[in-house]
Amino acid sequence: QVQLVESGGALVQPGGSLRLSCAVSGYIFRIYNMGWYRQAPGKQREWVATITRAELTNYADSVKDRFTISMDNAKNTVYLQMNSLKPEDTAVYYCKMNSVYWGNGTLVTVSS
Repeated sequence: QVQLVESGGALVQPGGSLRLSCAVSGYIFRIYNMGWYRQAPGKQREWVATITRAELTNYADSVKDRFTISMDNAKNTVYLQMNSLKPEDTAVYYCKMNSVYWGNGTLVTVSS
């Protein structure tokens, strides 16, 4: 069984930074890709960023040049470095592995 556990969510002021982590455990044959998604209150879950095993990355336009996704293969952990945070970045952030497995999310609140 595969488990994904996100951490690092917090309350931060506009313009601030946070780094989210997602640790993968359990039976992992191979991680092909990891992604971050977010769901703001009253809105649908949306894709934020993806990284492949070959470390190719892709970002939603709304976070491009502010967020950076990275992966530590040795630790089976993916990160999301978030800079220049805006109130509209407020959401529960989820990680997803191999387009199948989800974590339970971590809350990011951007507010003064």
